[in-house]
Amino acid sequence: MENGKKIILFDGVCNLCNGSVQFVIKRDKKDVFRYAALQSEIGEKLVSERNIDTSQVDSIILIEPGVAYYTKSDAALEIAQELGGLWKLSAIFTWIPTSFRNAIYDFVAKNRYKWFGKQESCMIPTPELKAKFLG
Repeated sequence: MENGKKIILFDGVCNLCNGSVQFVIKRDKKDVFRYAALQSEIGEKLVSERNIDTSQVDSIILIEPGVAYYTKSDAALEIAQELGGLWKLSAIFTWIPTSFRNAIYDFVAKNRYKWFGKQESCMIPTPELKAKFLG
């Protein structure tokens, strides 16, 4: 793994999650992030190393190697902060209690397949994006 890169683990079969990864890739001008599906070998290894219970968190995890990891709404807000520009304004949502933010996050996560659909397998990155994906 590359030093200094933050890792976004995502549900590789979820259309909402895949769309979110594409959204971040387009806006990651500083090339901060690398990506892996939770279902991939590297995704499972990273989750296991951190003792993350994927029955409780199964849609997005942000890992800062050697520092910390973030889940649910905290992960989304940390990612937005790294995108810079107007996305820095998302920091205002940190004033909302985490339990409330995560309740909303969990509601969307619980319904994501019903609302946005599901793929049969994890997305395959295009050749130009392949270097951004781990594993």
